[in-house]
Amino acid sequence: MVTIIGAGPIGLACGIALQERDIPFRIIDKGCLTHSIFHYPTNMTFFSTSDRLEIGGVPFISHGVKPTRREALEYYRRVAESFELPLQLYEEVRDVRGEDGEFVVTTTKGAYKSDKVILSSGFYGRPHRMNVPGEDLPKVKHYYDEPHPYAFMKVLVVGAGNSAVDVALESYRCGSDVSMVIRESGIKETVKYWVKPDIENRIREGAIEAWFNSEILEIREKEVDIRTPEGVKTIENDFVMAMTGYEPDFGIMKRMGISFHGEEQIPWYDETTQESNVPGIYLAGVVCGGLNTSKWFIENARTHAQVIADDITMARKSAI
Repeated sequence: MVTIIGAGPIGLACGIALQERDIPFRIIDKGCLTHSIFHYPTNMTFFSTSDRLEIGGVPFISHGVKPTRREALEYYRRVAESFELPLQLYEEVRDVRGEDGEFVVTTTKGAYKSDKVILSSGFYGRPHRMNVPGEDLPKVKHYYDEPHPYAFMKVLVVGAGNSAVDVALESYRCGSDVSMVIRESGIKETVKYWVKPDIENRIREGAIEAWFNSEILEIREKEVDIRTPEGVKTIENDFVMAMTGYEPDFGIMKRMGISFHGEEQIPWYDETTQESNVPGIYLAGVVCGGLNTSKWFIENARTHAQVIADDITMARKSAI
């Protein structure tokens, strides 16, 4: 039995690859199916085309050139249903103990014996914190769904990536008074090419005020202090949208015994098999990039599933 931790697209792909080889498995996730995609902004459009998000050979047909969050959720539900994948949702994995062939995966609902473990838990559940006074106020949001709740309010967006830009533009067009705080000297080059000119033009014309090379110092109920190249500025504020990025669950990986290297805390794994430094524990998807969460996406991590399934198959044959 193989336990897959994470019911995102890559976790599902791993399950399908194991199913094709008649290897029994279970998929466990602390949230809903494709938990990360569910928490994307309601109106989000993917950068990738739908064919690059496909898994299991199931066609993904979208209405536009770029698929939407809603279309992706429907697609992955259909995949899970088509393959009758054994899902255990809303069940958080707390610990993994043992050794290759004799692991015990402990969750909030039970403990399961596993021969192998695949960690494909993504990163969206743990936001990067700014670590500033006032960050825990209810007005500070690390996740964004839609702009309507912030209409006619003073909104400060933190960040310069795709999420921050989407929040800023949507909120602005919904009637919010939008400002941005950006550590870098400009909008990131990785922002979607059809969106980047839009945000830069809004900043240039003054519709959205942006402080570059700046950072938040303190958040209060009705104000925010910002350190800028011109000195500290205090602005009126109703909501802070902290689009500061997310990170994998390093805690569970450390408890598993997985080693890390470099400033980006990249977990150690064999790129030819995806097996970590702990025999029998495999890494798939975004977790392979450590803090560099922009290295692996659905489209370039889908191959991990086949690589892992092949290695587990070889191990099973060697054990016979």
